[in-house]
Amino acid sequence: MTSNLSVEFFAKQFDRQIAEQEYRLNPFEQWTLPHLAGRVLELGCGLGNLSIEAARAGHEVTAIDACPDAVKDLGRRAQAEGLPIRVLEADLTEWRATETWDTVVAIGLLMFFACEDSRNVLQEIKRAVAPGGIAAVNVLIEGTTYMEMFDPQGYCLFPAGELEATFADWRILLASVDDFLAPGEKIKRFATVIAQRA
Repeated sequence: MTSNLSVEFFAKQFDRQIAEQEYRLNPFEQWTLPHLAGRVLELGCGLGNLSIEAARAGHEVTAIDACPDAVKDLGRRAQAEGLPIRVLEADLTEWRATETWDTVVAIGLLMFFACEDSRNVLQEIKRAVAPGGIAAVNVLIEGTTYMEMFDPQGYCLFPAGELEATFADWRILLASVDDFLAPGEKIKRFATVIAQRA
């Protein structure tokens, strides 16, 4: 199960963003947007800012998150614009691919699971991408010092290089490691890979 402490951490953040109508793409979503193709699945969509932009660009989107308020708000926004977004609330810890999509996105999700679950879901993401399709995955990695959003009982900081190695048999379109300052002079260190399946 996804840690309740992690869900609560983001629920508070999302509630504030909803109240302030703060719906802007983060840098990783901005990098991903130009690579979207066909039918899109966004796992751990949060407020769904990327899903909204994908649907506005003509993509049929399935968006899934564990935070009830975020899912409800995304459903409201999608309906208000008449966008083709199917919004689902679900714990993604043990998510398994039951179909394929042209693009599968998991930005800022996998680090909130125990490492075994994270790696299992990562393999499912690879399975869920149709031939010629795109995976866009972003995780926190070792070197991250900002830990307030994690439940000590369930999280995973990936080793540097693991995410890129996971997609070594695909065509890597983008591979990046980036540090962002966090409260208390701490660091969030992210690895991002956007890759195309053969």
